[in-house]
Amino acid sequence: VQLQASGGGLVQPGGSLKLSCRASGRIFSISDMTWYRQAPGKQRELVARITYKGSTDYEDSVKGRFTISRDNAKNTVNLQMNTLKPEDTAVYYCNAFIINELKFGQIYWGQGTLVTVSS
Repeated sequence: VQLQASGGGLVQPGGSLKLSCRASGRIFSISDMTWYRQAPGKQRELVARITYKGSTDYEDSVKGRFTISRDNAKNTVNLQMNTLKPEDTAVYYCNAFIINELKFGQIYWGQGTLVTVSS
């Protein structure tokens, strides 16, 4: 099982980006899917989380600007980021609790994708 993140890049302040993360392998089911970020010199922080049924939770600074969604059929989680600010610059990581076909569950991390917000 692995998670593959994509969609990062350079964007101007006020712009938008969409991150995606797809889980692949021998998957039975996926519980919570989460996006974290880590800015230079700072600790990793939770950005947004979505449960299997679609309940969401956001870090205060991104509420109203970021939207997390998932496609359970495609084992994918997305993060739509609008009105980006320089302080959103960070490496973004996806995370998911995945139960494999042997009914063993554990947390997996994607490889990280860099988002740079700068003019």
